[in-house]
Amino acid sequence: MPAKRLISIVSPCYNEERSVNECYLAVKRVFDESLSGYEWEHVFSDNCSTDDTVAVLREIAARDPHVKVIVNSRNYGAFRSMFNALMKTRGDAVLAMLAVDLQDPPALLVDFVARWEEGYKVVFGIRKNRKESFLMRSARSLFYRLVQFSANINIPTDAGEFQLLDRQVVEALRHFKDYFPYLRGMIANVGFKSVGIPYDWGVRRHGKSGANLFQLYDQAINGLISFTNLPMRLSVFAGIFLAGASLFLAVLSVVAAIFFPQKGVPQGIVTLLVAVFFFSGIQLLFIGIIGEYVAATHAQVRQGFAVFEQELINFAPAADRRQDQGR
Repeated sequence: MPAKRLISIVSPCYNEERSVNECYLAVKRVFDESLSGYEWEHVFSDNCSTDDTVAVLREIAARDPHVKVIVNSRNYGAFRSMFNALMKTRGDAVLAMLAVDLQDPPALLVDFVARWEEGYKVVFGIRKNRKESFLMRSARSLFYRLVQFSANINIPTDAGEFQLLDRQVVEALRHFKDYFPYLRGMIANVGFKSVGIPYDWGVRRHGKSGANLFQLYDQAINGLISFTNLPMRLSVFAGIFLAGASLFLAVLSVVAAIFFPQKGVPQGIVTLLVAVFFFSGIQLLFIGIIGEYVAATHAQVRQGFAVFEQELINFAPAADRRQDQGR
């Protein structure tokens, strides 16, 4: 009898003591009821939680060897933590990110696996309906479309990291050495045959998201600069346009002074101040855009990606893991 194929699930978490057990049970239920023909492992990557998340995960891992836990030495953010855990999976297919808040439905994994068995290397979820505020829903929709429009590769619209990846794709991702992994862009960049499945993105069952406004901004900027030079090129075009407009207005002022001296353009202080502040703001904006690229390059050159682990639970010894990676 051939060995069962292994499916891996990655769940980054931070201060989710009320959610991790529900997430584990939901995944276990899917494999017990609908995917019993597969082996599975559920890798939780904890970002140095300050509540009892790790204690709950220890209890789960102690009674179920399917569960593996990575305890990071500090909070590296969901994306670094997720990518680090992704690289430690052993599955023939890997669900790159299942958020423990269960906004992405674990039951959809059944459809993902079915399409993977049909030969698709990447099966991604498309968030058609979002159960969140109108402002956040609109902002996310605008961001996804801006990234898709500006990127030099085809990044699926309304698709997050809730994607099932074939082992071949995971190994291809291993070649990236990105200080801030923008996983959906990286997956699109490596190519391979892919298909999307629409679903409803639900609401959190417990607590609230740990991502603040600054972190959301950081993620958005990273997505924009990772696979496109559009912001810098827009800065160049805007600079050319403003320089041309300024030259045109200067010529008009000279013409007016020569031919209509009695109706010369008033030299008002308010006009001068508005012009100074306007162009100063434009310059600061452009410098900020350039700064984002410089900061990204600086972090990349210094190899700032590394995630340091405090503890590994239910993982094979290091020698065995190296042999698995070699195979």
